[in-house]
Amino acid sequence: MRNVFLFILRYKTFFSFLILQVVSLWFLYTYNKFHRARFLGIANEVTGRVNTQYNKVEDYFTLREENRRVHQINDSLLNLLPKNYMRADTSVQLVQDSIPFDTLGHYRRYYFRPATVVYNTVSSQKNYIQLNRGSNHGIKDNMAVLSSDGSAVGVVVGVSPNFCQVMSLLHVQQKVNASLKKSGDFGTIEWEGKDPRLLTLKGVPKSIEIKAGDTVLTSTYSFNFPPGYMVGTIAEVVTDKSTNFYVLKVKPGAKFYSLQQVFVVENLQYAEQIALNQEARKRIEDPKKNPK
Repeated sequence: MRNVFLFILRYKTFFSFLILQVVSLWFLYTYNKFHRARFLGIANEVTGRVNTQYNKVEDYFTLREENRRVHQINDSLLNLLPKNYMRADTSVQLVQDSIPFDTLGHYRRYYFRPATVVYNTVSSQKNYIQLNRGSNHGIKDNMAVLSSDGSAVGVVVGVSPNFCQVMSLLHVQQKVNASLKKSGDFGTIEWEGKDPRLLTLKGVPKSIEIKAGDTVLTSTYSFNFPPGYMVGTIAEVVTDKSTNFYVLKVKPGAKFYSLQQVFVVENLQYAEQIALNQEARKRIEDPKKNPK
């Protein structure tokens, strides 16, 4: 013990420098948005490369099963699904759309990109997934992520040149619009941060007949997710006596414990929808710019 204190005393100047350096860097990255953004981008790159090497070993044990599922539904087939296209309304004006379309006038709205999971957590209240695709591959914030069998996984919340960070459905701050396949009634998928095997669907009225086993799909109201893809199945119907809505426990369709191959889905009209939504809200809700 005496030698330890002598060592610290001898190099106290060096240790003081290290402590002050750490404190100064902490202030720099905490109170400067530019430096914080640069630091997070570099950290994302470093952790992504480390996780890629680790994931190569992990992939060995689940490769056979995952390959079987990936070959069942691959990116080329998903991109050909009719639900990824919409029919343009040309009754008033003929418009040449820059988005590729077919001979029937259906233009593409969603585009699928394959990716591999290099990092994934399910044990905390705020779980994230890291993928080996980034801005160099066309990935952007707010893109949806589906599993290899087409089940909802999460939303992209951070992008570096070669990797992206996904906020999983198993995140207490994640909210996704969803609907019941049988009736079409919609609600919001959330996670309470307890059991990773169960999500919660709120906002479905009690006037609807619901039973265990009913399918929950992504909703047409979502700006991120393409509609009609699997979210999960009803595991338990809970009646909330204080409201007129159910609290539905949903077993997720995605296998978060063994997630390996996914698809990143881009809504090609996302920017237009968000811009219109924000502009309308600002124009209507800002009393200074809209005097009566």
